[in-house]
Amino acid sequence: MYVMVTGTGRKLGLGFNLAKRYLEHGDQVIATVRKPSEALEELKKQYPDTLHILTMDIGSTPSVNAAAEEAKAFFPCLDLIVNNAVTTSKDTMKELEDFDLDQVAPVINVASVGPLRVLKAFLPLLKAAKDTALVVNVSSEAGSIGRCYRTYYIDYGMAKAALNMATMTMRNKFRDDPQINIICIHPGWVRTSENSEAPLDPYEHAETLRLLFEKKRHDKEGPVFVTHTGDPYPW
Repeated sequence: MYVMVTGTGRKLGLGFNLAKRYLEHGDQVIATVRKPSEALEELKKQYPDTLHILTMDIGSTPSVNAAAEEAKAFFPCLDLIVNNAVTTSKDTMKELEDFDLDQVAPVINVASVGPLRVLKAFLPLLKAAKDTALVVNVSSEAGSIGRCYRTYYIDYGMAKAALNMATMTMRNKFRDDPQINIICIHPGWVRTSENSEAPLDPYEHAETLRLLFEKKRHDKEGPVFVTHTGDPYPW
C-alpha cells in the first residue's frame, strides 16, 4: 500500500508513529515535514527503501504543489493520506482579553486550508489507486461545536471546526465516487511529550488508528467524524 502522512517530524508525535506503523507493515510511506527532522532521518536508516521524506509546508500552495510533483516521481498512486500536520499560535491557551486575534488566520490557513491543499494537489495520485483511496483528516474534540466547553483554544478550536466542515464538504463531493473516501477523526488524548499526562501511548495508539482506517476505507454510509473507536463524535 502507498501511504502519505503529514506532520511526522516529532518522535513522540502521532504522525511519526503512524508512519512507523505503516512501515512495519511493509507499506511504502511518504512522511512529510516542514523542516528537517532528526528522528525521521533515523527512521529512514531503518527503512531506506520504503520511507520517502518530503519537505512540504501545507500552509503554502506552491510548497504543496511542488511536493505533489516530487511524489509522482516515485509513487504510482496513493491509497491513504493522513492529514496530521497542524499548528497553534503562542496565545492558544489565553482568554479573549489577552489573545492576539491576528494570530487566528495563520492557524486556520495551516490546520484547515492546508489539508484541502494536500487533497487538491495529490488528487491525481489518489485517483490512480486500485482500491478506494482514503483521506483522513486528523481533527479534535476541540473542533466539536456541540461539545465545546472551553473559553480558550480560540485559534485551535476554530481551525478544527473549519477542518470538519471542509471534510464534510469533500465527503459530499466524492459521495458517488467509488475511488475516494474521506473522514475526520478525534484521535483521543495522545501522549506527545515526555511530561504529558495523556493516557494514550502514540506508538500503541497508532496501530489502533491504522486498523480503524482500514475499516473505514469503504464505509460511505457510516459516521464521518469519528473517535478512535469508530464511534460518531458530535459536530
